[in-house]
Amino acid sequence: MTDDQIQLTFRTATTADVDVLVALLTGGTLSPEAEGPRTHEGYTLALQELSRTGAGEVVVAVSDGEVVAMAQLVYLRHFQHRGGLCAEIESVHVRRDVRSQGIGTALLAEVLRRAKDRGAYRVQLTSNRQRTEAHRFYERLEFQPSHVGYKFIW
Repeated sequence: MTDDQIQLTFRTATTADVDVLVALLTGGTLSPEAEGPRTHEGYTLALQELSRTGAGEVVVAVSDGEVVAMAQLVYLRHFQHRGGLCAEIESVHVRRDVRSQGIGTALLAEVLRRAKDRGAYRVQLTSNRQRTEAHRFYERLEFQPSHVGYKFIW
C-alpha cells in the first residue's frame, strides 16, 4: 500500500452514526425528498431493529476516524434453495470528496465477505436504471445483470 492510498477499517454502524449516514444518503440519492434531517427517529429505529433482529446491518467504511462510505446488508430466508439464506445490498454510498479511490470496492468486498461468512448462497442488489456509472462499477466487481426488477411504491 502506498502513502497516498486511504487506510480503511469497517464496522457495523451504530445510532451514533445517524447524522453522517443521513448526510451520505442525501449526498448520493436520486430522490432527496425521501431523505433528510427532518427527523432521525426512523433511521435510529432502523439501525436498532437490524441489530435486535439480526436481519442485517449497515456497514461503514472509516478513514482517519471518519465514516466515508456505507452499505446496508439485509438477510432474507428464502423458501427456495432449500430455505437458503440470501443477502441483499442496499444504500451503497461513498462520500463525494473521496470517490474513485477504491473505497467502494473495498466496502463491497467487506460486505460480500460478511454475507458469505453468514452462509448466504447469493448476494443481490438493485440499482436505478439512471445510475449507469454504478452499473459499470458493479459489473467490474463481477455482479451479473441477471434479472429485471420491479417496485410497487405508495
